[in-house]
Formats: sequence, C-alpha cells, structure tokens
Amino acid sequence: MKRIITIQDISCLGKCSLTVALPVISAMGVECAILPTAVLSTHTMFQNFTCKDLTDQIGPIARHWKQENIRFDAIYTGYLASAEQIDDVCRFFDQFKTEDNFIFVDPVMADNGKLYAAFDEAFPREMAKVCAKADIIVPNLTEASLLTGLPYRTDYDEGYLKELLQGLASLGPRHVAVTGVRPDEGRVGVMAYDQKTGETFTYYNELLPVSYHGTGDIFASTCVGGLVNGLDLGQALTLAADYTRRTIDVTTHTPDSNWYGVEFERAIPELLEQLKRLKG
Repeated sequence: MKRIITIQDISCLGKCSLTVALPVISAMGVECAILPTAVLSTHTMFQNFTCKDLTDQIGPIARHWKQENIRFDAIYTGYLASAEQIDDVCRFFDQFKTEDNFIFVDPVMADNGKLYAAFDEAFPREMAKVCAKADIIVPNLTEASLLTGLPYRTDYDEGYLKELLQGLASLGPRHVAVTGVRPDEGRVGVMAYDQKTGETFTYYNELLPVSYHGTGDIFASTCVGGLVNGLDLGQALTLAADYTRRTIDVTTHTPDSNWYGVEFERAIPELLEQLKRLKG
C-alpha cells in the first residue's frame, strides 16, 4: 500500500486539517501517516479554543522514522503552526524526499485578502521557503498574492491569474495551482500551470452561494490522494474540485448539518466512484 505523510495541525473538533486528511486519504486506499504541528481543541472559527504547539516533536519524530527507514510516496503539508516550524519542515523534506516521491504543499495562511490571525506580515516569506522545495503547490488567491507580492484583487482577468501562476512558479515548484478562482459570478474552480511545459489547465464548477471552513483541506487532501493513485495533475484537480463542491452541496441539503464544517463523510462513496472512473 502506498503511503502519504501529512504535516499539519489536528483540530480535535471542526472538520479540517488532519481530521479531514486522515479519512479522505484513507478512503482513497492510501495509508495516511501524520506529523501534527499542533493540537487544537477546535478549529479557529470557534471562540476560546486551546492550542498546544508541537514544534519540539517534529525533529525527534523525523529522526525516529529515519532510523526505522520509513519511506513515503508523497509528503503533504498544510497548516504550520508558527514560523519556527518552517526550518523543521524544510529539514524533513531534505530527509525524506527521494527520486520516487513528491512534495505537495498547501500553504495555508490566509483567505479573503487577509492573513489568519496567528500569523504576522513576515510569515509569507517563511512559507515561500516551504513552497520553494515543493513539486506542487495549491494556494488560494490570497495566499498566491502574499507569496508573489502581487496585489490581492477580487476583480481580475486571465492575465492577472497567469501573472500569479508565473510568480508562484518562480519560487521553485514545477506545478502550481491557484484555487478559488472565479472567472465570472457563477463559477469557481482552479487554474494550474506547468513550469516545464508552459501549459495551463483550468477547471470550473458552478459557484454555490455558501461558504464553509475546511473546504481547502478537503480539496488538497483529495488532490494529493488522487496523484498517489496514479492520476495526472489535471485529473487530480478535477477530482478534488468536484468532490469539494459535492461536500458543500450535501451539507446545504442536510437539515442537521453543523455550521463548523462540511458533511464530507456523506459524499465519500461518490468520491470513490469518480476515482475509479478516472483510473479507468
């Protein structure tokens, strides 16, 4: 069985980060090992949440795994709890990157034009160091703006998006994909760029008039799971976009759904059906 290691926080309640990555990747038939960057009582949309930073555990866990000769088919990072963790994560990449695996980075740090409250203005420069070592990065529009230094815009054209993609590619990764792209009022999706071939890829779905916390984690987890299952990047992005949209749609039609996250569990059978079709 193939194995992904995902490095991000675990919010004990709230359906995001590791509580999304673990079930989604496992359901896709891939072992999901975890390296928690922090333990939170809930995700940060709740008030008065608790947080235990686990920076001091990253190095010892990595050393133990090296002693055990553990190998990974993909290394996937999400929310990093602090700037202090950047060097530890980059060192982890150096220890476990091989010719046969890939590094997938979701540079979780901002949305809707603003950094998350836990980060200061210097954090994007630190996150850029993580992106520089990646093979694939999947920032949202806000994160792409912060990583490239380009102004964040809600009104944009394809030229602006291509400028973002090229700026992201200049950080180092071969493949970059910007999520949450809205080409018009009725659609949302993803635009990707392959630095080696110069090719772009776009895929859009109908925009639903609701928003939920954790959908970015669902998208990234599904995408990396698809890649390890042998899909090409376009197929993996399509799978991730379709599944993310379906989880939102299911949630809006579930009378007892909770405000803090999507009912992604209900849509897993459809995810697996589409994965099977794409694999042929």
